[in-house]
Amino acid sequence: MWKENNQYMKKMILASGSPRRKELLTQIGFAFDVIPSTKEEVRSSKVPEELVQELSYQKAMDVAACTEEGRLVIGADTLVACEGQIMGKPEDKEQAAEMLRALSGNTHQVYTGVTVVMREGEDFEYFTFFEKTDVYVYELSEREIQDYIRTGEPMDKAGSYGIQGAFARYIKGICGDYNNVVGLPVARLYQELKKRGLAE
Repeated sequence: MWKENNQYMKKMILASGSPRRKELLTQIGFAFDVIPSTKEEVRSSKVPEELVQELSYQKAMDVAACTEEGRLVIGADTLVACEGQIMGKPEDKEQAAEMLRALSGNTHQVYTGVTVVMREGEDFEYFTFFEKTDVYVYELSEREIQDYIRTGEPMDKAGSYGIQGAFARYIKGICGDYNNVVGLPVARLYQELKKRGLAE
């Protein structure tokens, strides 16, 4: 189905309202529409790399089921794991502070799962993958943690921080794809599309 539809393929659809993912897709020259998934997450795995793929699949399929045929739908999900503890978005400032204390002076992993779906009639073809990046953080004082929380930046981000924002001052280093930490491993996405004849 992929190759047959490539020449007729219309713009992609990003099944996410994340401005960071939108910026990354735009940066690599993709044309796309944004239709965020409204599906409530159903988590069956506690293994980070399995969970992000599971959630990205749910998001992509939710949007693909409601769109016209022949369009590629991209779903993505990002989470942080520190010493075996999965960290999503904080529910409040107190939880954000707890997460930041755990990350302080430590190494953690950022996982992003990506699912690409195309619908043809009642049939769906898709592929899913994940990327992992190790992130090393300097030690944070309690004052630094509270000052960062007051910026409001942590509240909509997995692990309570954004590497592309003010938290950059505390990043000691990374091993892996930087864009994966931002929210979408666009280089890997491009390569996966290219090998299926969906990008040049």
